[in-house]
Amino acid sequence: MDDPAFDVLRVLDEGGGSAPADTITASLGIPRSRVTEAVDRLRALGYAIAEPRKDLYQLTKRSGRLLPYEIQKHLGTKFIGRRMKYLETTESTTWIARDLACRQDPAQLHGTMVIAEEQTGGQGRLGRAWASPPGGIWTTIILAPKIPIDRVFMVTMAAAIAVARAVRKDLDLGALIKWPNDIFIGDKKVAGLLLELSAENAVVNYTLLGLGIDANISIARLDPGLRAAVTSLSAELGREVDRPAFLATVLREFERHYELLEAGEYEAIVREWRSLSLTLGHRVRITTLAKTFEGEAVDIDEFGALLVRKETGAVERVIAGDCRHI
Repeated sequence: MDDPAFDVLRVLDEGGGSAPADTITASLGIPRSRVTEAVDRLRALGYAIAEPRKDLYQLTKRSGRLLPYEIQKHLGTKFIGRRMKYLETTESTTWIARDLACRQDPAQLHGTMVIAEEQTGGQGRLGRAWASPPGGIWTTIILAPKIPIDRVFMVTMAAAIAVARAVRKDLDLGALIKWPNDIFIGDKKVAGLLLELSAENAVVNYTLLGLGIDANISIARLDPGLRAAVTSLSAELGREVDRPAFLATVLREFERHYELLEAGEYEAIVREWRSLSLTLGHRVRITTLAKTFEGEAVDIDEFGALLVRKETGAVERVIAGDCRHI
């Protein structure tokens, strides 16, 4: 977010939340009128800044938005999220990310994120609508993976582990992973992931990792048909979460697991995914493009495919499909 208002905010933060106007102008080399404009801009973004008394500006309340400045101050990653494009609202962060990846060198965009406060056309797996109201975390990460194409699904696995670990670590909630790409708390979905791939001749050009987390979402405001199946972090906690800080934890966890993939440490990802699985050991109904069948989810293989033992005793490998616990 290229906005000089955040230079003023940085000076306020460095001063413990307050700074004299003269200090701000001297630090940034800008006139007092520019400081006033920047403060007005910050207020428009949701920050509460008290009028200067004795020439002192004081920050009394932070914006609750997923602003790049607020995320990056918690981040500490090498490449994930070091560049961000922030939008108030968009149809889909994935559409914006795809356009960026088509117009620019994906390798130069590696780790870039598109973030929106609201999506009006969010989609989940199999083209299903994904409710994306204000208060959630809606983002797409552009990646140029240096991993074999038959391992690309493991990017989703690494991201699912990252979300589950962040929920457990930051919020002390027992998040688990439902194959292939959902995060559950108890029997309700709280987050989902979606991976889009661009490849040519078995070489990956880029992937778009979509991430949707029901963070500070009021379940009562969702469509009645969704309420029984989904939850939010705030509903589980009884309070709102600090979205920028929480997302920063997710991104740190994701980068750590993504680097394991690029180092060829595939078994480490598989082991950790198994330890967080909600699906393994459950009876499931699998629907693929070709068929529907039932059985027990017994394991995942080295590529992340689900292994399902059918009534006949035969074990079927599922690379992609819809999985329902029954």
